[in-house]
Amino acid sequence: MDQTIYYGGDILTMEGKPEDTMPEAVLVKDGCIAALGNKEDLMAREPKSRLEDLSGHTLMPAFIDPHSHFSGYAYGVLQVSLSETADFQEIIDRIRNFIKKNHVPKGKWIQAGGYDQNALAEGRHPDRKVLDAAAPDNPLLIKHQSGHMGVLNSLGIQNLGLTPETKSPEGGRIGIEDGELTGYLEENALMKYMTQIPGEPKDALLKAFDTAQAAYASYGICTAQEGMMPAGLAPLYQGLMAMDKLYLDIVAYEDMKDIEKLETVFSDHLNGYKDHFRIGGYKMFLDGSPQGRTAWMREPYEDSPDYQGYPTLSDEQVYEKVCLAAANGRQILAHCNGDAAADQYLRMCSRVAEEYGSIRDIRPVMVHAQLLGRDQLDEVKRLGILPSFFVAHVKYWGDVHVKNFGEKRAQHISPAGSALKKHIPFTFHQDSPVIEPNMLETVGCAVNRRTKTGRLLGADECIPVWEALKAVTINAAWQYFEEDTKGSLRPGKRADLVILDQDPLRVEPEMIGQIQVLETIKDGKTIYKQEK
Repeated sequence: MDQTIYYGGDILTMEGKPEDTMPEAVLVKDGCIAALGNKEDLMAREPKSRLEDLSGHTLMPAFIDPHSHFSGYAYGVLQVSLSETADFQEIIDRIRNFIKKNHVPKGKWIQAGGYDQNALAEGRHPDRKVLDAAAPDNPLLIKHQSGHMGVLNSLGIQNLGLTPETKSPEGGRIGIEDGELTGYLEENALMKYMTQIPGEPKDALLKAFDTAQAAYASYGICTAQEGMMPAGLAPLYQGLMAMDKLYLDIVAYEDMKDIEKLETVFSDHLNGYKDHFRIGGYKMFLDGSPQGRTAWMREPYEDSPDYQGYPTLSDEQVYEKVCLAAANGRQILAHCNGDAAADQYLRMCSRVAEEYGSIRDIRPVMVHAQLLGRDQLDEVKRLGILPSFFVAHVKYWGDVHVKNFGEKRAQHISPAGSALKKHIPFTFHQDSPVIEPNMLETVGCAVNRRTKTGRLLGADECIPVWEALKAVTINAAWQYFEEDTKGSLRPGKRADLVILDQDPLRVEPEMIGQIQVLETIKDGKTIYKQEK
């Protein structure tokens, strides 16, 4: 019988208010929270317990990832990182170095990810000619940091059979200039052709998933999301579970075109975890990326009076998908960055709610909600939609949003402060692999709202530390219908815990993102411990 008493530091239960919940000790027994209270009382109750002195550090519930693409993070381990590249030459150099270092044979596909045209000296996406210089002998796809656009080199274009006559799919765009393909793929065009690229060897993928789990655990996460699962991922997850490789809880949301296939394969995972994996519901995309200028807006972009972005689905398609979720009693996640996409989701959810009486019981989620208007929040509340804000956008692209949308709209991206005033529950996510799954970073962003240049963006949308922590613990558990088992320290809940080197409630707000995860505990067992 495994019993541990944690004591000797701040203990944040995430129940009630911070001043109401600071027990001296926590008893963990057989993977669950058994009791909270006085250390001596808990020792008398379970005298054989192991004593774990926190040494002044802070214990709280493990973080819950409300939205990311777990397999995307794993695949990224095998790809060229273009994160924080400064110009085209650096992109070329990184790809050339990857080919040389890994002895990539001629003809083998190479993928790279993480570039951001907003941060490149050239101020634009590279084209196929740039990428031909990087990989003249290999088909190549590089993906934007947002994951919503990418570029092929000439061999990649040839390999996928694209020609200047190839028609762009609905809700996407294939780049063409002067009658020639540029290699650029946007939204549904990228999604369509990316799936046709050959996968990596099984052994390499299994190792990459181990690396991904270790990374998430190092950030204090015990529950992660597979944010858009196509049928093609099913064999990989089957293999992971067959070999007992998963130790994080993974909640997968089905690509709605593959529901029948996925639910046949994962019939034992529809109503709860099995081998740390379960199907959480459905996922759909309604628009694109604000920093990539494909988010669908009610008003034009600041410097483009005739351009508002565009939708990826029609009203009827969105209605049918929400209706299916309501009919099947399944949760649905909708990617909405622009306020026009949010409006479409709200209108279609309202239509379905009128037919079914309510959709609150399926807890629909609006993922990202970057430019959700404050005038739309009352409808969000009425329908019971939970916004999951990608609030770290303030830090990473806040200055870009001012350029794209103007000061007024940019001030209110990720309007968590306005949602809090209206008593609307919300969560925060990092959308990994877009950025690292660092939940303390996102908490700090929500509290401080500082851009990369140090600019305060939307002071009235800043929120207290406690509320920001709730967004990645107890609120996130509620989003997953797991509030009875996760997200706070209460007897009977699972012992998913994180130990931090400092208390987020006690440090200076601007230092929250610098707090270190010392240990992550899943079901009472350590899955990560910082090396001394």
